[in-house]
Amino acid sequence: MQLQSTDEIIFFDDFSSKALDRTKWNVAVTGTIVNNEQQAYIDSEETIFLQNEADQADGVLVIQPRYTKGFTTPQGDTFDFVSGRISTKGKFKFKHGKIAARIKLPIGTGLWPAFWTLGSGGLWPCCGELDILESVGEPDWISAAVHGPNYSGETALVNQKFILPPDDAANWHIYSLEWAQDVMNFKVDGELIYRVTRPMVEFFGPWIFNQAHFVILNFALGGTYPYKINGVHKPYYGLPEATVHAIQNNEIRMLVDWVKVSK
Repeated sequence: MQLQSTDEIIFFDDFSSKALDRTKWNVAVTGTIVNNEQQAYIDSEETIFLQNEADQADGVLVIQPRYTKGFTTPQGDTFDFVSGRISTKGKFKFKHGKIAARIKLPIGTGLWPAFWTLGSGGLWPCCGELDILESVGEPDWISAAVHGPNYSGETALVNQKFILPPDDAANWHIYSLEWAQDVMNFKVDGELIYRVTRPMVEFFGPWIFNQAHFVILNFALGGTYPYKINGVHKPYYGLPEATVHAIQNNEIRMLVDWVKVSK
């Protein structure tokens, strides 16, 4: 799918206001925790806030996990970490087109920041999930994936992009997805890193990408995806001591310069 410069922008946020725009974004509060993740999501300026960066004129969204020993959720579950997750669910959704964000990732084994979409109807995985960016905190690669019925979790539809020195995942990059009727192109800085076609999907299960999706940005800690890469059991599942110390020292943040969706 070739997107031209005349494409209509249907969603844009450059985080230049004084606070998160709640007309565009919801802030998640933890209910059920999935994937054995080690954080609770809270609605707090401690974990989700806007600020100016030296290399950004308008400001950035910051999602910053915090160490909070023994934090208890409204459901009575206890966590030693809190973090942030925002979405456009109920406020904005799109079907086909291009979605992109300029993001700066932190480095640290077991971190799990992500930029992705979910289908607006039905339960997971039948709603469909498009992972434009996932990281497990390693400096030299990120991944993109497609999830649906019979191709979720340990999916065959996943690909890694290796980032070669002197560049790394801790620099600013533009992560994007061009989504057409029968094909999805995942890109980093305009470079095609993964193409998923309808026949590829239908080899495993039904093509369910004909409904609108909403946008998600979140920062998980530990859990199944990092664990299967790093094999860390302690002190937390998928999250080693060195990364815990970095979180305790307030060194870990995901920065988002802007998010844009166009048709």
